[in-house]
Amino acid sequence: MIKRTLRHGAQTLRVALRALNRNKMRSFLTALGIIIGVGAVIAMVSIGEGAKRGIESRFAAMGTNLLFVSPGSQNQRGVHTGWGSMTTLKEDDGLAIGRECPAVLYISPSVSARAQTVYGNKNWNTSISGTGERYPEVRNWDVEFGTYFDEAMVKSAAKVCVLGADVKTNLFEDEDPIGKVVRIKKIPFKVLGVLKKRGESGGFGSRDDMITIPYTTAMRRLQGIDYIQSVDVRAVSSEALPEAVAQIQDLLRNRHRIAPGAEDDFTVRNMSEIAETAAQATQMMTVLLGSIASISLLVGGIGIMNIMLVSVTERIREIGLRMAVGAREIDILLQFLTEAIVLSLMGGLIGIGFGLGASRLIKKIKMFSAFNTVVSLESVLLAFFFAAAIGIFFGFYPARKASRLDPIEALRYE
Repeated sequence: MIKRTLRHGAQTLRVALRALNRNKMRSFLTALGIIIGVGAVIAMVSIGEGAKRGIESRFAAMGTNLLFVSPGSQNQRGVHTGWGSMTTLKEDDGLAIGRECPAVLYISPSVSARAQTVYGNKNWNTSISGTGERYPEVRNWDVEFGTYFDEAMVKSAAKVCVLGADVKTNLFEDEDPIGKVVRIKKIPFKVLGVLKKRGESGGFGSRDDMITIPYTTAMRRLQGIDYIQSVDVRAVSSEALPEAVAQIQDLLRNRHRIAPGAEDDFTVRNMSEIAETAAQATQMMTVLLGSIASISLLVGGIGIMNIMLVSVTERIREIGLRMAVGAREIDILLQFLTEAIVLSLMGGLIGIGFGLGASRLIKKIKMFSAFNTVVSLESVLLAFFFAAAIGIFFGFYPARKASRLDPIEALRYE
């Protein structure tokens, strides 16, 4: 019984392949919609997965016991202007967090800017991060060459800096930058060291395109402000995060004289919350990209149905002849359904290759170089089986129509 079933299935497959081979160009053009659809799904999902992995690796590199303290939202006549719009977070607040919160290990006040940096006849526009002397310990980011600035340099608002790897490459190439002077907003800064390279951030730019300077220098010499924009905090352990958050909130509410029940003028976020939010955002992006690409699969399925209906019309006499010599309705249905499935699976296999190639090509194109694409086995299998399902779904109606033909009327058809 099993052998007879297998023999019958092999015969049906040969008939289907022979029928498709008679119109090679039409078969290829029919499968093209599936090819593009499967390739697009794999390529789009790989972009989303790459962004997700990049974000996860970035947060993992910084550690799980990291907190961020930033100014709160300003309320003007009932209108909130968004987090960070207030200027109530002061330098002394950051220092007090490190001094008076037992669950806090290190702190690094932060002030950010962007400026043109010049060395000799070269210049580079980059991010300027004003930080504390404990920034490498807070962010798990070591200095590869030279040293980081110390507490004395921070207190005196010294004009010193530490370069990110990208800035070092663009301004100095192979030259040793230690001890050299660069100009940031026309202010001379002595280079103390170079941070270790961390690479791209999953489509969100390079983490090495930055220069760190003392936050006091950024406040007084670059920005001309008397407040800090945030405080990076490393708790003594990941288990101590809730305790550290409670201590920071109590301390700042007391320092800012916030009445019981009143809204905080600051916010404290931990790394896990930020990582979870970022992961959800990238997951939504992946689903959106995959859904948009899947539309082309549906279009390809409609193309298969259309061509199979045309094929049924062209082969009515053939169908009538096969029925006249003993073919059953199920035999006719399986023949045409097999043709539709073969078209879909061939398109799916070629589409997988197309998608893998597109994913690799995206990484090599300069304008998309920041995107790290990751092709997962799940996305390949999903696209392939979806293509098979398309063939079954859109091929069933034409196959059923062919199997329901009256053999006498089919033989009379001209």
